[in-house]
Amino acid sequence: MQKILACIDESTWSTSVQDAAIWAAQQLSNPLTFLHSIEKQHLPESQDLSGAIGLGARSKLLNEIATLDELRAKVALQLGKELLATAGIKAQDAGCSDVTTVQRHGEFIDNLLALEDSARLIIMGHSGSKTDKKLSILGTHVESLLRRINTPVLITPHDFTAPKSFMLAYDGRATTEAAIGHILTSDLLGGLDCHLVTIKNKQPDQQEKFAQATERLKQRGFNVIATYLQGDISKELLAYQHNNAVDLLVMGAFASPRLRQFFIGSNTLKMLENSPIPILVMK
Repeated sequence: MQKILACIDESTWSTSVQDAAIWAAQQLSNPLTFLHSIEKQHLPESQDLSGAIGLGARSKLLNEIATLDELRAKVALQLGKELLATAGIKAQDAGCSDVTTVQRHGEFIDNLLALEDSARLIIMGHSGSKTDKKLSILGTHVESLLRRINTPVLITPHDFTAPKSFMLAYDGRATTEAAIGHILTSDLLGGLDCHLVTIKNKQPDQQEKFAQATERLKQRGFNVIATYLQGDISKELLAYQHNNAVDLLVMGAFASPRLRQFFIGSNTLKMLENSPIPILVMK
């Protein structure tokens, strides 16, 4: 059975990832795995010091740097184990019966991609240990991951609350059609009110496709509030979310893997940077 894969680190954002993972596991009844990656620490190279200090002092400092590097690795390893243990206990106490933990060395993206085939849903924080609580600072891994991953990704804000409603930003293109397909075949959003919102664009038959999407969601049992808007996409969506107290945003990503600048200038990126609620990105 495919798993829910939740990525945690040493940041305060990990609490929201854990909370979202527990909610998702309960909605889907899928096994839950917490992943912690230990990335390489970047310390000064020996050549950076060669022209600044004498040979004897340089040798001594390099030895101290090597010792410090080894100590950091041990601390990171132990800290990660404790983070994983705490997350596992929290999930089990919340009623999740199938919980595992994985700790790996290496780049976070590479570790995650290696596990993607076993994942039904990936959960990660909007920001991480290298950023603070400022909403507009997107974590360094988020955009890179979304360029390369094919699995749905739930990106959490600093604090996560189990949603009671979600908004699907529908534009009639293949990515949002795929998002509807995911929603219809998954229990993740079951029981939540659905706000289906579209912004007027040049997509052929947009209104007809919007009406069909509304009907498909209603037939699946969703309480659908369908709204047709005009104006700047990201501004209108954020305003609608705020005015209607929507708890979760669902968006499609660009479909073409050939776009090297996957999110640059896109409305998805603007929403990721500015939305105060969780965002579920589907391809």
